[in-house]
Amino acid sequence: MKLKRQVICLVILLCVGEARSANRRFSVAEEMEIGSFVVNIAKSLKLEVGELSARAARVLSEDNQQYFQLNLGTGDLLLREKLDREELCGSTEPCLLPFQILLEKPFQIIPMELRIQDINDNSPAFLETEMLLIIPENTPPGTLFSLKNAADLDVGENNIQNYKIFPSTHFQIHTRSLGEGNKYPELLLDKALDREEHSEMRLTLTALDGGSPPRSGAAEVKVVIMDANDNIPIFTQSRYEVQVSENSLIGSLIVTVSATDLDIGNNGQLSYSLFHRSEEISKTFEVNQNSGEVRIRKKLDFETIQSYEVEIEATDGGGLSGKCTVLVQVTDVNDNPPELTISSLSNPISENLPETLVAVFKTRDRDSGDNGKMICSIQDNLPFLLKPSVDNFYTLLTERELDRENRAEYNITITVMDLGTPRLKTEHNITILVSDVNDNSPVFTQTIYTLYFQENNSPALHIGSVSASDRDSGTNAKVTYSLLTSEISDLPLFSYISINSDNGHLYILRSLDYEAIQTFQFTVRATDGGSPGLSSQALVQVVVQDENDNTPFVLYPLQNGTAPCNDLVPRAAEPGYLVTKVVAVDGDSGQNSWLSYQLLKATDPGLFTVWAHNGEVHTARPITDKDAIKQRLLVLVKDNGEPSLSTEATLNVLLVDGFSEPYVKLSDVTNDNIMADSLTFYLVISLASISFLFLFSITLFIAIYLLRKKKSAGDSGYFGSNGPYPNHLVDVSHSGTLSQSYQYEICLTSGSGPMSSNF
Repeated sequence: MKLKRQVICLVILLCVGEARSANRRFSVAEEMEIGSFVVNIAKSLKLEVGELSARAARVLSEDNQQYFQLNLGTGDLLLREKLDREELCGSTEPCLLPFQILLEKPFQIIPMELRIQDINDNSPAFLETEMLLIIPENTPPGTLFSLKNAADLDVGENNIQNYKIFPSTHFQIHTRSLGEGNKYPELLLDKALDREEHSEMRLTLTALDGGSPPRSGAAEVKVVIMDANDNIPIFTQSRYEVQVSENSLIGSLIVTVSATDLDIGNNGQLSYSLFHRSEEISKTFEVNQNSGEVRIRKKLDFETIQSYEVEIEATDGGGLSGKCTVLVQVTDVNDNPPELTISSLSNPISENLPETLVAVFKTRDRDSGDNGKMICSIQDNLPFLLKPSVDNFYTLLTERELDRENRAEYNITITVMDLGTPRLKTEHNITILVSDVNDNSPVFTQTIYTLYFQENNSPALHIGSVSASDRDSGTNAKVTYSLLTSEISDLPLFSYISINSDNGHLYILRSLDYEAIQTFQFTVRATDGGSPGLSSQALVQVVVQDENDNTPFVLYPLQNGTAPCNDLVPRAAEPGYLVTKVVAVDGDSGQNSWLSYQLLKATDPGLFTVWAHNGEVHTARPITDKDAIKQRLLVLVKDNGEPSLSTEATLNVLLVDGFSEPYVKLSDVTNDNIMADSLTFYLVISLASISFLFLFSITLFIAIYLLRKKKSAGDSGYFGSNGPYPNHLVDVSHSGTLSQSYQYEICLTSGSGPMSSNF
């Protein structure tokens, strides 16, 4: 993993040479106007003009200096500012300005170089405009005297080419070339001097460059002629070579030069000074005029100047001088941390894309050797890779597809460390945001929702909500809700249910009757706002809860007959004798349909009792002769709802001596005194009528029963789930239907009134 994460940048001279040779090099003259044409990049790279824009071409320069501008429409590379060769490169020739063309799509870096050609825009200049030269009068002709040189910031032919002297009656000027193309003037004595004739002379020294037209600079040379001085100073070494670390302290001694003079007295006393002093050397070194110690005056910087050539002159009291050269080699120390420059940064980056280019950056270390070799790395356990490119460029890529829902932000620390001692490093932090792609469907909090509400609801009642969330962000996470088309009881779902598309609130649009609809279900869809949108579904079950809105209904005895049926009870019946049973149902459900029975009124309250749970009417005591033949009972049937609803059932009971005894309707108290013989007569007639009506009633009862059964099977409006009553009878005596002893109804009607018998 460590090898995978670290990229070691080892600069090999051979590789660098090959890379440089592959660079495309162009040239312009310095000081050209802003907007000047350099080259057509499209033609140079053999690309169509439109490709530069399509591939997001950009120009990258060292230190992020924007020297150029690229016209993507034409492909022309233009100058963005004036280029001063002397400012950019100093005396270095050729002056090369490296830059790169970055093509992002697909990624490619093309190194290029611009050579800045020198123009003759600087004149030679002497550091000292007046020089003093002391010459003994006995100096033989042909003797050479070194003079201070002039400096020209231009290079090549535009630099100093020769010197002239005026007047030239006693002297000629020679131009001497030293290393690095520098030219120094030497004064040649052409004619013997006579101090008595001329004790001093003033000469004009002119430096000329090779420009067209040439430029010049002048200085005055004062020649003082002195009496004879036989010996010149001689240094123990003509050339000193020393190495000095760039981190040497100011004032550090680097070398001590020494010269001797065989003369005595004033002619043998020596003083040391810098000769051919340039401005840089004068600022950097100083020499003790008495001891010859050479010390540092300012901080050395290997990355700026690697070596100095310092000329030191020893002059005796008679004016004669000797010279030596001190070559100072500056050695590198690891005092520059690596540099990192971000050239391109894509932020945010989209999730779900493999190997996405995140950043392009360049590293540089101004040190040399191992001090300038670098290791570039990022943290472990991040889904990113570093890849090296040309010219110390690196690309930062995603290693795999990113998932914003797992991690939406990455803090990446790019570490660049050199191999010097001690090792120096630079860290650069970048924050990469991951942009969202609609790759997550909404997820409901439940797969099935069950909602409850009471029947007889008000329209537009809020009955509950569904909720879904989306792990995406922004528009991709905005969830809207809708109903899938379906039907409830042959009507569209939308006529029953409405949903708020923004928050998932569900509303019932009409009042529902539990006895018609107990439950129904539908599907809700949640869709996000992405493009294309993703969706998911959830099932909603709606349960209508019962309200106590139905009063008990008495099935037996029938309460809507014009002549109510009577139940017969023999006077010999024992206490607990089953007289009849009140059968009732309730259209509600649950405890709202639990029925209880209560005797409210009776002709003789103590004679009968009603069982509360099943409605059975029993005799409570033996029947006596004093009990009235006709007994009228009022039974209250009450459900268990809150509040409770009830209905009343009226029962007529006749007390007879036996089922063969004719029935006589007693309308009032006077009927109890009818004569026995009249009763016998009517009883005979009644028995005959009973026999006839018995057969007729059985036939009629069977017909009615079959008719009701057919109606019950075909028409759910009465006992079906959609009618006012459920499709089951509530069994208040544990069976839910009439007991077998009450499956037949016989209504006997004579001229005096109805009779009822049950089997």
